[in-house]
Amino acid sequence: MFDYFFSFFSNDIGIDLGTANTLVYVKGRGIVLREPSVVAIDKEKRKVLAVGSEAKLMLGRTPANIVAVRPLKNGVIADFEVTQEMIKHFIRKVHNRKNLLHPRIVIGIPARITEVEKRAVQESAEQAGAREVYLIEEPMAAAIGSDLPVSEPHASMICDIGGGTTEIAVISLGGMVVSRSLDIAGDEMDECIVQYFRKKHNLIIGDITAEEVKIKIGSVFPLKEEKTIEVKGRDQVKGLPKTILVTSEEIRQALMEPVHLIVEALKQTLEETPPELAADLIDRGLVLAGGGSLIKGFPELLRQETELPVHRAADPLSCVALGCGKFLEELDNIQQKTDFLGSYRKR
Repeated sequence: MFDYFFSFFSNDIGIDLGTANTLVYVKGRGIVLREPSVVAIDKEKRKVLAVGSEAKLMLGRTPANIVAVRPLKNGVIADFEVTQEMIKHFIRKVHNRKNLLHPRIVIGIPARITEVEKRAVQESAEQAGAREVYLIEEPMAAAIGSDLPVSEPHASMICDIGGGTTEIAVISLGGMVVSRSLDIAGDEMDECIVQYFRKKHNLIIGDITAEEVKIKIGSVFPLKEEKTIEVKGRDQVKGLPKTILVTSEEIRQALMEPVHLIVEALKQTLEETPPELAADLIDRGLVLAGGGSLIKGFPELLRQETELPVHRAADPLSCVALGCGKFLEELDNIQQKTDFLGSYRKR
């Protein structure tokens, strides 16, 4: 009853605290913030200079005393203090200061993180001003945000390819029956592109350039019309600026290793799925979510490899945040009926 009364005085928040990007959902308003999970710090003064989009522009371009960092690695907190400052910044940016109370916060977390890592996420949010913190596994949040019927006695399968992790789960009756989490996702793909240019073309490029190339011409399945792009970097031998022309076939080759690992993880998950649920998937198929799923050809490749229908979520980048938001909208009901979903937990 008190939580119901308090809800009138605080803007409850759902956070997709991603390795690459953070999305914030405010109850009753929807997704109000999308920013890179990057913080720029003055190393000498240990002072935060910029957060989000402004900080990302500084990656690889800062003087010696300033460093732009990503405080999360593979979906978990790598720098507690910086993560806390980042969450504080985002809360201040979206939270209505006229409200009398601190918000309740729902945060999406990778399915396989440890209790210590969960505690770090919770404490970061509490130190940033949360009244209460709830954690929900990202595969479940992504499935809810993709409008999959997770509470039905039938199989729903989600593959969420984010920045730091790929989360795969088969869900039925509100719980994850089989799940798998691997540290292979968008960031690993960027690194493979960086290494490809270094080895194949003697060209040194940064992570931001690699990401741009991946987004513009990256593919994991042959295209009807292959594309080309100019890439600028530094010649590894001469040390001088250099521009080369690369094709989408080359980028597909560069992405081969991480994509193969994701496909194998999907197949292993299917092998562990109980027969009755596996039968459901023949008709229902699987849903792709996350920014990594936007790489051209992913649905086609997975259809070929799994022989299942493959669909991309309507808004792949927002699925986890939307799932956290739907959880928020039902939070008061969930507290009264704790068996609504098997995946959530109050920490």
